[in-house]
Amino acid sequence: MDMMASGWINGFLGVLIFAGSLPATRVAVADFDPVFMTLARAAIAGLVGLALLGIFREKRPVRRDLLPLLVVSLSVVIGFPLLTALALQQVTSAHSIVFIGLLPLSTALFAVLRGGERPRPAFWLFSGLGSALVAGFALAQGFAASPTGDLLMLAAIVICGLGYAEGAALSRRLGGWQVISWALLLSLPITAALSWITAPDSLSGVGLPAWLGLAYVSLFSMLIGFVFWYRGLAQGGIAAVGQLQLLQPFFGLALAALLLGETVTWPMLAVSAAVAACVAGARRFARSRPS
Repeated sequence: MDMMASGWINGFLGVLIFAGSLPATRVAVADFDPVFMTLARAAIAGLVGLALLGIFREKRPVRRDLLPLLVVSLSVVIGFPLLTALALQQVTSAHSIVFIGLLPLSTALFAVLRGGERPRPAFWLFSGLGSALVAGFALAQGFAASPTGDLLMLAAIVICGLGYAEGAALSRRLGGWQVISWALLLSLPITAALSWITAPDSLSGVGLPAWLGLAYVSLFSMLIGFVFWYRGLAQGGIAAVGQLQLLQPFFGLALAALLLGETVTWPMLAVSAAVAACVAGARRFARSRPS
């Protein structure tokens, strides 16, 4: 199997795992405070990452890797989970998942700024059109229904794109699972301490669904998904493989309907289908030329 094909397969598996993140987060924040949940998921994943680094006796990152690892830690370990958890107190997971359609454009922008990639002009046309469709959907919903939730989701998308591109570029030197493990370990002293401080006084009111949601976002969303995702981005190109994120709304909307009983409207499906058509065009012109 060539490197490009391996990149697309790994990227697809990463997207498939990430698709369950928002529904699982919405279930978890029903019983957990979003700040505590954000810190706890990072701390749990950090402990697992620490164990993996110890088992495989990985060498410590060199000095030049510390700043990129810090960016990954602040963006995908803390920033994105916290912002989405806060947003999901304002909007449904089905609504928030559509915002994931903006992630490919955000990732591609940072692939140019931080990864040195240069997609062709037509790529930006298709990616921009897909993003415009997502933004138009949010406005069509009235926006005033929860402007705070929508703005939190937009902020989450921006910093997540940065974390994806930074981590993928770093994965070319360190490896995919190593990057996310080191990033989690870097933030572990803070996340572990603060999760202890912000822990609820009693866990008696926390139901099984919330525990399962926390387990999923801790192990799969925070660690396992990144193993495949960073490897895929590094192998197949950040801008190109990043377009696979347009599949995430389909998987996420299906999960929201099946597991949470949320209503998936025809406009949501139409926007997801139209954005997926845009990614097909963007992928065709996503030939990257590292500088």
